[in-house]
Amino acid sequence: MTNSLTMDTPAERRRLDEMHQGLVGEPLDRPDGPLKVSGRATYAHEWKLEDTAYGVLVRATIAKGKAAIANRAEIEAMDGVLTVLTDDRFLRNPAQGTAGEAPVQSGLDVEYFGQPVALVVAESFEQARHAAQAVMFDGEAEADLPFDPEAVDPEEQEDETVDQGDLDAAMREAAHRIDVVYRTAGHAAAAMEPHCSIASWDGDALTLRGSYQMLKYNVAELADALGIDEDKVRILSPFVGGGFGSKLGISPEAVSAAIATEAIGRPVVVNMARQQVFDAILRRSETRQHVRLAADEDGRLTGIGHEALVSNAPGEEFAEPVTQSTHFLYAGESRKLGLSLARVHRTPAGSVRAPGEAVGMPVLECAMDELAEAIGIDPVDLRKRNIPERHPEEDIPFSSRKYAEALDEGARRFGWNKRNRHPGELVEGEWLIGHGMAGASRVNMLNEAEARVTLLADGQATVETDMTDIGTGTYGILSQVAGEMLGLPIDKIETKLGDSSFPKGPGSGGSWGASSSGSSVFLACEDIRKAICERLDCEETDLTLKDGTATAGNRSLPLVDLLDGDDLVGEGKIEPGKTGEECAQATYGAYFCEVAVNRYTGETRVRRMTGVFGAGRILNRKTATSQCLGGITWGIGMALTEELVHDPRDGHIVNRDLAEYHVPVNLDVPQIDIVLLDERDDAASPIQAKGIGELGLCGAAGAVANAIYNATGIRVRNFPITIDKLIGELPGS
Repeated sequence: MTNSLTMDTPAERRRLDEMHQGLVGEPLDRPDGPLKVSGRATYAHEWKLEDTAYGVLVRATIAKGKAAIANRAEIEAMDGVLTVLTDDRFLRNPAQGTAGEAPVQSGLDVEYFGQPVALVVAESFEQARHAAQAVMFDGEAEADLPFDPEAVDPEEQEDETVDQGDLDAAMREAAHRIDVVYRTAGHAAAAMEPHCSIASWDGDALTLRGSYQMLKYNVAELADALGIDEDKVRILSPFVGGGFGSKLGISPEAVSAAIATEAIGRPVVVNMARQQVFDAILRRSETRQHVRLAADEDGRLTGIGHEALVSNAPGEEFAEPVTQSTHFLYAGESRKLGLSLARVHRTPAGSVRAPGEAVGMPVLECAMDELAEAIGIDPVDLRKRNIPERHPEEDIPFSSRKYAEALDEGARRFGWNKRNRHPGELVEGEWLIGHGMAGASRVNMLNEAEARVTLLADGQATVETDMTDIGTGTYGILSQVAGEMLGLPIDKIETKLGDSSFPKGPGSGGSWGASSSGSSVFLACEDIRKAICERLDCEETDLTLKDGTATAGNRSLPLVDLLDGDDLVGEGKIEPGKTGEECAQATYGAYFCEVAVNRYTGETRVRRMTGVFGAGRILNRKTATSQCLGGITWGIGMALTEELVHDPRDGHIVNRDLAEYHVPVNLDVPQIDIVLLDERDDAASPIQAKGIGELGLCGAAGAVANAIYNATGIRVRNFPITIDKLIGELPGS
């Protein structure tokens, strides 16, 4: 019997606060850490199967048209080559990794340069790669294709449009107004581990060992692509070397590996080279954002406008939800928010970490900085006086919200009162010093999740769910929740993840993993606690479990004795409910940044940053801090270096490796001060936790940009802020 809960009412009891083991919230090490540093964690390419063949994908060299291999016989005759495969089931682009969205299949019909259209399979990787590089195509690309999003007529996304009050009138009548256009570059997920899948058939059953974030959906996507039943597909993904959205959905290497192993009767491994990952895995769209802010004499917003242009390939449904937090973060009676989608023949766009807020929040926060300067008030004060009491569009209350507290604590920790107050005035030798801040916000979501927990007769416990750990700390967090609820030390808990035969978890995406899977484990453990109470003849609320001992009233008994040779199995299931509709749920934070900009060269160095975040109950302080550190690091990259560059002639990505797509490295990132606020959000989940993985990114680039302006007096409205955008206006140039 599964212990199920639908979140229709707030979980005001806060049961985790009543437990006694002292695990939840503690900064415990990851149990998978020793496996990773010793090389014993098995990643996708490291499974050793007998008689494995190697496949290498072949990419299209046209932007649109029909690809036809011109020298198939020659390729098939090369040393070691087993087959050259083309198939209508090959993917044009990955699935998005969410319910109801299937991968797009097109075989040899090409929609973008670099699309995988064939697979060469050989005895060795080197032979397959050599043959794949020798493939030649017939045919020409269609002419006059759209590649530039700003040069085509876009489609308005009706479900993203808000037109409330009269923004034009608010702008005319405002005491202070901002009307600006910002642009952000496209981004690649650039996870450390490239995509890889190893497929093998056992009769009519397929096993895929791969690197994926959302196995519940991935099984359905793969089955759909191959035309087989879902119960014939098993995916193993116990360790994932980073995802950031790139591994949400089934990708071309998985489908091609499955087709190839069926064709040759042997296991086949298909690993994407770094360049192929850039070519064929969903990118984050570039954006053009028009922001209008109208304020009265006191700096209170009377109107807010945020309209964005994004792009995607023809036929794709996804549109980067740029205004996602603008809907609720600040007040303003007159509001106009909109999203337009341009169809271009570039690599398809999709979810990259913190879709929407990652690019929308920095722009909104830069515009707020511009407004604060126009009014002549502290940027922190401007934000605080515009925090709405209720959702300004839906007129519903907010759940727990720590935005004002994050702003105040961040200002105190950073020493905001000692900041440089006038752009360009603080100089240290050849360096211009500046300070900037920005707010952080990310929508919070709960997703359906299931888990099974077994309390073994020997006093240990196992946790099983197909939830994945993409470096976020899931192994540790779920072990902590189980240990807390069952009164067991952390070394008595074994968490098993990444096997689609386990109960269905929500997957790693949308920052919902910890709260959703953690809640399902919590409910499964409640099931076990009730079974223990039946043996002790007590009420569950009277039961204390700690250090492997059960206590109720005046009776205390080791769990091993109480179990008497039996295992107790609990199953838990959480589903979203009315609390997600009746109140606005989000996570909040604030960033404070100091930069030094060289007055002669334009080089920018981030010298220190402080980030303060409120994300409900923190389940593991160490892993949560690590997530925020990673998010801020990505924000530094967005502010200063990260930019996908497309060739205007055929739309292909020019900088498709880590030598040319510049992510921050050690010397780019200073020591970062992270503060996690104490918070419980009863409406978010039965364990009062919310998502934190993406929050650390949402607005971080804005703080860096505002600090650069404060240092130089140069307002750059085009991310990333590279040297060429500064050097012509610097005082030393």
